[in-house]
Amino acid sequence: MSAAMDTESTYSGYSHYSGHSKKAHRQGRDRHKSPRSKDGSRSEKSVTIQTPPAEPLLGNDASRAEEGQDDNWGETTTAITGTSEHSISQEDIARISKDLEDSVGLDCKRYLGLTVAAVLGLLVFLTPIAFILLPQILWRDDLEPCGTVCEGLFISVAFKLLILLIGTWALFFRQPKADLPRVFVFRALLLVLIFLFVFSYWLFYGVRILDSKDTNYQGIVQYAVSLVDALLFIHYLAIVLLELRQLQPMFTVKVVRSTDGESRYYSLGHLSIQRAALVVLENYYRDFTVYNPALLTASKSRAAKHMAGLKVYNVDGNNASGQSRAMIAAAARRRDSSHNELYYEEADHERRVRKRRARLVVAVEEAFTHIKRLQAEEQQKAPGEMMDPREAAQAIFPSMARALQKYLRTTRQQQYHSMESILQHLSFCIINNMTPKAFLERYLNPGPTLQYDRDRWFSKQWTLVSEEAVTSGLQDGVVFVLKCLDFSLVVNVKKIPFIKLSEEFIDPKSHKFVLRLQSETSV
Repeated sequence: MSAAMDTESTYSGYSHYSGHSKKAHRQGRDRHKSPRSKDGSRSEKSVTIQTPPAEPLLGNDASRAEEGQDDNWGETTTAITGTSEHSISQEDIARISKDLEDSVGLDCKRYLGLTVAAVLGLLVFLTPIAFILLPQILWRDDLEPCGTVCEGLFISVAFKLLILLIGTWALFFRQPKADLPRVFVFRALLLVLIFLFVFSYWLFYGVRILDSKDTNYQGIVQYAVSLVDALLFIHYLAIVLLELRQLQPMFTVKVVRSTDGESRYYSLGHLSIQRAALVVLENYYRDFTVYNPALLTASKSRAAKHMAGLKVYNVDGNNASGQSRAMIAAAARRRDSSHNELYYEEADHERRVRKRRARLVVAVEEAFTHIKRLQAEEQQKAPGEMMDPREAAQAIFPSMARALQKYLRTTRQQQYHSMESILQHLSFCIINNMTPKAFLERYLNPGPTLQYDRDRWFSKQWTLVSEEAVTSGLQDGVVFVLKCLDFSLVVNVKKIPFIKLSEEFIDPKSHKFVLRLQSETSV
C-alpha cells in the first residue's frame, strides 16, 4: 500500500513538473521566435492558413461588450455594438438606385390602375342614368307617355344602383395592403369584361335608339334596367372569383426562415404565387417570433474560435507534411471535444437565464405590491392629489429596472425594448389592473413580430424570387423565396392529398348476447 502511494505521489509530482517544463519550454520557444517573426513576417503570412479575422473579432467584441456594459439603462438598452456584417459597393449602390426607380414605377403603376378603375366605375354608374335622361333631353316632345309600369321601373333602377354602389364599395374600395409586382389577373379580366359590356350597350344604344330616336320610352327604361341587372350579375361573378374561390384549402405551404430555421405551416386555396406570398408575409408578422440576430452571434463566434487556432507553418520546407498532419489531427481532436463545450455553454446560459428570471419575477411582484399600497393610500387623499398611471409607473420602475435590464441583456432582447416602451407597457398594465405575470409576459418569452415597435421590425422592401411566373397559380412542388435585407423566407408548396372515406355498417344485433346461468348451485 505504501509503495503504491509513493508511486502515485511520484507520478503526480512528475506530471506537475512536466507541465511546468512544457510551459517554460513553450514560453522560451515563443521568446526565441518573436524576433524572427518581426523580420520574416512577409514569408510567414504567405504560408499561414487561418480564417478571416472578422468573425472572431465580432465574437470577442460582443463578449467583451456584454461583460463590460455598465448599469445605465439609457446607454445600454437601445444600442448594439459590434462589427457590421454588411458592406456597400458600387454594385450595391447601383442596385439601390434601381430599386428606388422600380419603387417609383410601382407607385405610378398603382395610381394608374386606381385611376382606370375609378373612371370605369364612374362610367358604369352613369350609363343607366344617361340611358334614361338622354331621350328626355333630346326628343322629349316625341316620346310616348310613361305609364305606371314605367314609373315603377324608375324605382327599380334606383334601388338596384344603390345596392350595386354599396357592393362595389365593399368589394373594391379597400385600403391596399401591398404593392404586388404584377397585376391581379382576375381583377384585370373583370375590368376588361365590364368595359366590353358597357361599350356594347352604348354601341347598341347609339345605333338603335339615338339614331332612330325611338319614341317607346318604356322600352328605353327597360333597356336601362337590363343593364343594371347584368351589372349586378357581374358583381356576383367578381365575388366568386376574388373572394370565394380562394376559401377552400387546396395547398399546404411550409415557411422556413433561413437564419434560424423557424418554420410554420399554412393552408391556402387557389391563389397566384404573388398573392400567396402576400398571405405568407401577413402571417409571418403575426406568427413568427421577432428576428433577433444577436442569438446567432454565439454560434458564429464559437465556430470562429475553433477555426482560428488552425495554423500551418512551413520553415525552410523541412517536415512540412508532418507538421500539417499533426496540426490537422490536433484540430480534429479539438473538434471531437467541441460538443462538450457546447453542452456546458448552453447549460451555463440556461442557469443564468433561470436565475435572472427568478430575480425579475420577485422584483416585479414587489413593485406591484407597492402599487397596491400606493392605491390604498391615494384613496384616502383628495381627488386633486391622486397620481396618474404614468407617474405611478415612473415611481415603481427603478425598483425593477436593474433586474429587467440584466434579464433582457442575458436573453439578448435589450435592443427591442426601450425604457419608454417599458414605461408605456407598465402604465397600460396599471390602468387595466393587470397582474405581474401579465406584465412579464412580453419580456419572458419572445413575442410575434407585430408586438414590437414598427421601426424595429418592419421591412419596407421584400423581393419575390420564383422560377415560375408570379401570376401563375400554386402547384404541387412549387418553391419560391421572399427576401429582405437580413434574412429570407423559403416557401415550399405541397398539395393536400385526395382523401377517400368509406363507410362500414355495423348491425345493431351483433352487440346482443345471452347470459346463461347454471340452475344447480352448491349448498
